[in-house]
Amino acid sequence: MTTRALVRPRTVAEALALLDGEEEARPLAGGASLVAMMNADLLSPSLLVSLRDIAELKGISPAPGGGLRIGAMTRHYETAAAADLCGTLAVLRAAAGRIANPPVRNMGTMGGSISLADPGADYPAALVALGARIEIASPAGTRLLPARDFFVDWYTTALKPGELVTAVLLPAPAGGIGLYHKLARVAGDFATVSVALTAAPSGAVTLAIGGCGPFPIADAAADRELSGRLGDPAAARRAGEILAALADPVDDVRASADYRRLVIPRMVARIAGEAAGWEKAA
Repeated sequence: MTTRALVRPRTVAEALALLDGEEEARPLAGGASLVAMMNADLLSPSLLVSLRDIAELKGISPAPGGGLRIGAMTRHYETAAAADLCGTLAVLRAAAGRIANPPVRNMGTMGGSISLADPGADYPAALVALGARIEIASPAGTRLLPARDFFVDWYTTALKPGELVTAVLLPAPAGGIGLYHKLARVAGDFATVSVALTAAPSGAVTLAIGGCGPFPIADAAADRELSGRLGDPAAARRAGEILAALADPVDDVRASADYRRLVIPRMVARIAGEAAGWEKAA
């Protein structure tokens, strides 16, 4: 089927109505991944619904009830430069700054990236480590879903037909540390393995691993091992081993599954050591 039209609604309601009325319609955000898939004949949408002119999907602002709201059409470069993403929230700013290259960061969007749910993408692990929530709209209304539950399988999210990601909701900045490390073949590539870490002022640590399974790997037992013990190499090793045992990687052009499992504990140890250094300097 050949794409026959591009429409540019000005509200979320208009966009949802268009998507609901055309079975083969697809939302168009930054377009980097969607256009590449169309050029490779992997997708042939009958209608492209551009989200570019929908003001309510753009920017970073205070969220009702506290925290921050990042609109789905917020560009990666805007997230990477956001001064409000401080303390533990800095993990998301760091992840955004590691996405691809400047042209892609200038074009790509938060909502488009997470909706594709590439396991090697940079946002998923950071959002899981933060305990972010995904705001999802449909003709029936709006719902919120924890990031841990949003990513459900390889390139698959919990989005239902007719639904659209409208924002990401973050907890309020509250000090602490947020770090993101990424192992990639070359600068700008998808992650072979990534690790996101947040450490709250209370000492509570949250870890998430990307690139090593269909969705980010996180586990409360690993978090407990490292909480209050960022400077303890043995604790970091145990946390890394727990996460490596939970990994479900594949062999691909970036690395073997065995290599990814081997790397996870080493990356956890490295990021924990960096976080401990930040703690001492604070």
